[in-house]
Amino acid sequence: MKLLLITDAWEPQINGVVTCYQHVIRELENAGHVVHTIHPGLFPSMPCPFYKSIPLAWVTQSAFIGKVENFQPEAIHIATEGPVGMAGRKWCRKYGFRFTSSYHTQFPRYLKSYTGIPESFTFAAIRRFHAASEKVLVPSQSVSEELIRQGIQHTWVWTRGVDHDQFYPGESSVFRDLPGPIMIYCGRVAREKNIEAFLRSDHRGTKVVIGDGPAFASLRQQFPDVVWTGFKRGKDLADCYRAGDVFVFPSKTDTFGVVMLEAMACGLPVAAYPVTGPIDVIRD
Repeated sequence: MKLLLITDAWEPQINGVVTCYQHVIRELENAGHVVHTIHPGLFPSMPCPFYKSIPLAWVTQSAFIGKVENFQPEAIHIATEGPVGMAGRKWCRKYGFRFTSSYHTQFPRYLKSYTGIPESFTFAAIRRFHAASEKVLVPSQSVSEELIRQGIQHTWVWTRGVDHDQFYPGESSVFRDLPGPIMIYCGRVAREKNIEAFLRSDHRGTKVVIGDGPAFASLRQQFPDVVWTGFKRGKDLADCYRAGDVFVFPSKTDTFGVVMLEAMACGLPVAAYPVTGPIDVIRD
């Protein structure tokens, strides 16, 4: 089957959405399918005004058509609601192509946090975006229920997994010389992740932050006793997980949180708030 993936989240961005689709594409191609990805790197772009690491692509319909006209997809999935996703939606609507879409990110909460835009305004835009989709794929039942409350009824739960060839329990000496217990956070270092709640917590041992993001420099200066490793992936990341005693997931705005699955696959217990995301991942 020939599948067209349309997404605003792609390399060099580092986030769970990119990781998710990289895994999906690999498995689809291993199964013999052909995947063509339309992403921001194919178009001129500018940094998002309030989030510099996210590119906003400038996508005209003629430019978009030029990227897909010779592919002739049998299935189309629009992963994100950004400029690339909107161009893909417009193209599908214009030429009568059916498509599915995904809801990965709590944009209503993020935009309210960064710009003050009311959540109701953003949810109205999201409803319009997904209205023409055959199904809206969501990562968990709690996200499905939230979207249904917001008037998006046609959801389908598409949960996540991890690569057990990479993430598995074992021994690691990465943080051997640090005083325990070792408390690990892994993810984007950004305000919306509520990471300061973790950094300000009063616990003995060592706090370790794995990842990068817009708040990295300021938080590293503010919390010099924390171990800041920067971005890790693959075997290096798994070794860090295996060296920890507990994984801390302070975010209250994630739709899922695949890093929790990675940590648990490596044998780490997870501490998190009982909110959307963790309540779908953590079980007693």
